[in-house]
Amino acid sequence: MAAYTSRVAGGKRLPAVAGLFYEADPKALKAQIEWAFRHPLGPRKLPEVSSERKPVSKGFVVPHAGYMYSGPVAAHAYYQLALEGPAETYVIIGPNHTGLGEIVSVYPGGVWVTPLGEVEVDAELARAIIEASSYAAPDELAHREEHSVEVQVPFLQYLFGNRFRIVPIVVYEQTPRVSEDLGRAILEAVEKTGRDIVVLASSDFTHYEPHDVASSKDKLAIDAILELDPVKLYETITKYNITMCGPGAVMAMLYYARGKGAGTARLLRYATSGDVAGDKSSVVGYAAIQVY
Repeated sequence: MAAYTSRVAGGKRLPAVAGLFYEADPKALKAQIEWAFRHPLGPRKLPEVSSERKPVSKGFVVPHAGYMYSGPVAAHAYYQLALEGPAETYVIIGPNHTGLGEIVSVYPGGVWVTPLGEVEVDAELARAIIEASSYAAPDELAHREEHSVEVQVPFLQYLFGNRFRIVPIVVYEQTPRVSEDLGRAILEAVEKTGRDIVVLASSDFTHYEPHDVASSKDKLAIDAILELDPVKLYETITKYNITMCGPGAVMAMLYYARGKGAGTARLLRYATSGDVAGDKSSVVGYAAIQVY
């Protein structure tokens, strides 16, 4: 409990995986993010942030492994976000890897700290999501050691500085029922608060299978996402035993995006850890997908 208290001391959620999943030194972290943008598997160039807000995208699928593995793929989503300028708030939904906390754990307020500074949690929007949901609850415990939301924040800070807020959410029960409820709750909360948001669904795909097997399986899941069909996604990963770790986050994002009128999805990049590290005998799959 002492470690947990220190992580949220003074209303601040301190980083859990800085120095592990990404560089802990601010200069080194900026260099690592720029490496991801310039990487052959990334956009191959640094992003240009729009000086005006162009609200095109409703949501994205983004990976959440260590930057050295999934950073170049994630950079494709953030390159597109840069072109659209900063939204007011980014709702970042990830899977619950630890088993701690609630069925759906919404971080209720305060600030999140990374080596690049502090980001305010949008407490009003968080509260509105909780009030509109049958499953979401205010909870910090589930975020204690969770990396799936945290690794997205430095990319946003690199692009937008402190010109945005976040609502961190982690999902334990990853079923269509819970995801539909969460997607609807986000939609109702946005309508109530008038927020300009983008939803980031943090997920990796197949885990620890040969590259060719992972790529083949992941294509089936990605095709369901490109059809904007959360139930088909769930049925596909169940039928083909696709070890995607964040289906609940992706389904919730799809339910929200469809409610906001999204009709198209685009695969920005797919790769595996084998494409980066060279060892293709046992890989993890990563995808960046735009929904608009």
